[in-house]
Amino acid sequence: MLHSSGGQPPNPPYARDVSLLPKAHLHLHFTGSMRPATLLELADKYGVHLPDALTGGEPPKLRATDERGWFRFQRLYDMARSCLREPEDIQRLVREAAEEDIRDGSGWLEIQVDPTSYAPRLGGLIPALEIILDAVDTASRETGLGMRVLVAANRMKHPLDARTLARLAVRYADRGVVGFGLSNDERRGLARDFDRAFAIAREGGLLAAPHGGELTGPASVRDCLDDLHAARIGHGVRAAEDPRLLRKLAERQVTCEVCPASNVALGVYEKPEDVPLRTLYEAGVPMALGADDPLLFGSRLAAQYELARSHHGFTDEELAELARQSVRGSAAPAEVKEKLLAGIDDWLGGPGA
Repeated sequence: MLHSSGGQPPNPPYARDVSLLPKAHLHLHFTGSMRPATLLELADKYGVHLPDALTGGEPPKLRATDERGWFRFQRLYDMARSCLREPEDIQRLVREAAEEDIRDGSGWLEIQVDPTSYAPRLGGLIPALEIILDAVDTASRETGLGMRVLVAANRMKHPLDARTLARLAVRYADRGVVGFGLSNDERRGLARDFDRAFAIAREGGLLAAPHGGELTGPASVRDCLDDLHAARIGHGVRAAEDPRLLRKLAERQVTCEVCPASNVALGVYEKPEDVPLRTLYEAGVPMALGADDPLLFGSRLAAQYELARSHHGFTDEELAELARQSVRGSAAPAEVKEKLLAGIDDWLGGPGA
């Protein structure tokens, strides 16, 4: 059922609680997963003066569709990251991210991190990744949430740095690394400049999940498919502008990690109803809704499903299918996928059936 963009469709009285819908979370950045209260405590601990945008109790006003706006977004992110200085800070962040995901119905989380950003304060690149992986392993065991790591290179840096990270990620594939990504401003650098890094990652058994189709158009998604042989696309929403590309994504069953609240906060789309969830869904493109950076965008995983319901008229059956797509697109073991898929069926069979 489609609704006009003039208003939000009312939630039916029998609508099931989306926070109880089992799902996988495939697009969550490391520092961006932090609770605002934790950031304030860590800033106080280390004497870091945070800008008003990070202390006001409301998500900062952001717009990243121009260079200046993206720079401001990155600056805020870097300020928050500067408050993560010791292993116990990393452990706290990961534990709290797991707790928030469980509260939102997630049964599997793949958290994305560029360990080079944390290396200077944590003793180097290898110690930083090991501290992160240890924290993920501990949080997973203690909370029961399945958690793994996707190591992401920065496309603002030299492609040789990405190759180093890819080799490191492969070395730790048996310690919890399941994928390799490419993040930051997709308007900088060509995807093909990073093809060797992604080849290293794929040959090492890692899933390829670069960002594309967010700040730039469909060509960015095509480049991720053709040059980096992506199995998943971080965002990918701009593929909606190209019907042939939509067919390609659907035929290959490449999952797009769509982050609706993030898209609106960064100015990719003006309003929640402008995010092309329906276009992707009806074209058969698998989606995994994600929160991206809750610290900066103000909403977590369940809120993305609520947005699909309230602004796009997704029924409970369609929300359940979105959750299934997130599970199928994950790197979770078969038994975890089976359990989550069974839980989705149970959710549909519960109140409101």
